[in-house]
Amino acid sequence: MKSKQIYLIRHGQTDFNKRGIVQGSGIDSDLNALGRAQAEAFYRAYHGIPFDKVYTSALKRSIQSVQRFLDAGLPWESHAGLNEINWGYREGKVITPEEDAYYYDVIRRWETGEEGLRIQGGESPLDVRGRQQAVLDVILSRREEEIVLICMHGRAMRILLTTLLRYPLSAMNLFEHHNLCLYKLHYTGSLFSVELFDDTAHLSMIDDQ
Repeated sequence: MKSKQIYLIRHGQTDFNKRGIVQGSGIDSDLNALGRAQAEAFYRAYHGIPFDKVYTSALKRSIQSVQRFLDAGLPWESHAGLNEINWGYREGKVITPEEDAYYYDVIRRWETGEEGLRIQGGESPLDVRGRQQAVLDVILSRREEEIVLICMHGRAMRILLTTLLRYPLSAMNLFEHHNLCLYKLHYTGSLFSVELFDDTAHLSMIDDQ
């Protein structure tokens, strides 16, 4: 297997992010003004990288975050397998303290090894890892794509990073993320290593971070 560089980013800010409301795979929101500025800042910082392909989820906020690269003519594929986790009944709602307590209990149980536990009405980390694997197999099989940009979502990105780095799913919360953060990874053909971790240096000139 030929080596690769993977630039893995989370989408820019949406109004749901700003308001602290869970989006998940069932909310197809747009970037807000700050999110568009974050996307532009990332493009300015990294448009000189000779990406061979751009991969996104099927959700608008992911696609809009790399739209400038697509407008420049880079080859692109969207895959629903890269969508955010389905957070069930919590999606798009202002959460009560009682519901929030349930959410954090589910997160705690994931951290203690119950990776197959589904949040009510939604998915488990194992479900997400399963649908991601098919996309990952495609990306890694394409030997001609040596430098790849992937844009996706916070929890889904944490899950993907555990797969790439051969961590247990229970360790996914080790991978911090911010809107339009970057993880840069190097793949030797057999192993991944992290060169940049939750990097936001490209956003330093944007106001109101």
